[in-house]
Amino acid sequence: MGHGHSHDHGPATATAGHRGALIGALSISVVIFAIEIAGAVVTGSLALLADAGHVLADAGGVALALGATMLAARPASGRRTFGWARAEILAAAVNGLILAGMGVYVFVEGIRRLFEPAPVTAGGMALFGVIGLIGNLIGVALLYRAREASLNMRGAFLEVATDAVTSVGVLAAAAAIALTGFTQADAIVSILIGLIIAPRAVRLLREAVNILLEAAPEGVDLEKIRQHITGLDHVLGVHDLHVYTVTSGLPVLTAHVVVDDSCFHDGHAPQLLDAMQACLAGHFDVEHSTFQLEPAGHATHEHATHG
Repeated sequence: MGHGHSHDHGPATATAGHRGALIGALSISVVIFAIEIAGAVVTGSLALLADAGHVLADAGGVALALGATMLAARPASGRRTFGWARAEILAAAVNGLILAGMGVYVFVEGIRRLFEPAPVTAGGMALFGVIGLIGNLIGVALLYRAREASLNMRGAFLEVATDAVTSVGVLAAAAAIALTGFTQADAIVSILIGLIIAPRAVRLLREAVNILLEAAPEGVDLEKIRQHITGLDHVLGVHDLHVYTVTSGLPVLTAHVVVDDSCFHDGHAPQLLDAMQACLAGHFDVEHSTFQLEPAGHATHEHATHG
């Protein structure tokens, strides 16, 4: 016997309510990219050119997040019973790869520039750096409140936030070059930016991969869930217990629950199912659950993979 809420439509994802913020951040990133390309041409600054490339990659990441959100809002179908909700996690994984790639690029390019510094116009570099920083800070403000809504929103926020860090690095390098003529400052800042980007990319990728591999959500203790369910009246045991995340904000639980034989004769089973779902929703914030109720002797008929 299974029981749950109505699942005949695509789930509302945690990112869906922040589509406007994503559109705003994407628009700002495109404008910054165009401005910094122009600045690189005018000043001859490789730092601005690299920053423009970073912005372009991040704009692509935000665009992926936005596109995934739109796909996730599509209804479920016979083949995709959860709709396109998992597309958000795929986008988060791609965002993590983009961040990792940019981190490696910035680090390697910084090392090269230590030995091959390029002459730049420090004043123009600073001017375009300020414009980029202001735009990135606006993007950060748009996405700040939504950054914990889902992995997808966190990825988009990190994309824009790393752009802001890069802009600060451009300004610092411009100041050092203007004041001291030390052109290697650009390379040193680039290396530092690469070191900042890499750990964030690894963390985002790890969390996305855990969801794709259907690992238990962070902070969910399966043994505690088992104890809560077996603590209910008429429950004799729990097996084949699985908890995973379809997309951020949508944990799912399935379990086989062994109950007293009397539950199948006195009509108590529906009340027991309600009690289990209320327990999970109240203690573990798991709203989407499916249970198979079994008499004590049913386990002998199950396949060996059920445990």
